[in-house]
Amino acid sequence: MNAVALEVRNVIKTFNIEGGGTINAVDDVSFEVHSGEFVALVGPSGSGKTTMLSILAALLTPTSGQVLIDGQDMAKLNESKRVKLRRQKIGFTFQANNLIPFLTAQENVEFMLRLNGSANKAGRMRSAELLARLGLSDRLRNLPGQMSGGQQQRVAIARALIHNPAVVLADEPTASLDTERAYQVVETFANLIHENGRAGIMVTHDLRMCKYVDRVLQMRDGKLVQVIDDKYDIEVLAKGELPVAAIAQ
Repeated sequence: MNAVALEVRNVIKTFNIEGGGTINAVDDVSFEVHSGEFVALVGPSGSGKTTMLSILAALLTPTSGQVLIDGQDMAKLNESKRVKLRRQKIGFTFQANNLIPFLTAQENVEFMLRLNGSANKAGRMRSAELLARLGLSDRLRNLPGQMSGGQQQRVAIARALIHNPAVVLADEPTASLDTERAYQVVETFANLIHENGRAGIMVTHDLRMCKYVDRVLQMRDGKLVQVIDDKYDIEVLAKGELPVAAIAQ
């Protein structure tokens, strides 16, 4: 078994609600993800999975509990060190691609290297290779405005992987893709996670995409209610045949 890249210990995230009172959007959640493991985080709207992803990305601070990346407890870092950890150790792509409109596809991917002071010839070659594997070899010099939404999403995925982060997070990476392209993108994403020994976590509503993951974590009402780690059960789930109670409805 590979080393633990991401460890979540008893994480709670509490929000105040209008009219008084509080709600635990994430309620005492614990799990680990190993290097080279690709995990799907699923659940109905309001289950807490997007809040959990934001905590993993160090964009939200948990009310209590710990999140450790490569053994570093993010809660113990000051803001500048947390920003540095997020920039170096975490790759993420959310539904809003946030591509820089005046940079080409390849320049957008290489932007993470520039932030980390590691832009060089090898990085440029890797960015071109990543984009090619995602079906964008003919779009290297295109601006975001010259690409479709699905193409922009694939550029964002390449950007999330380019700096070899310990943890890669993806929020609905296939939301703007047709079914055939979605399968291709997630399969390539999974292969890159496995080949490069990264810990990958994907939030998705499309259970068909789970065929490419190693484990499925189901959240409901802020809690982690089920873990599916048997490959046969995951394949059956992806076909819509697993008899679990409304796993992502």
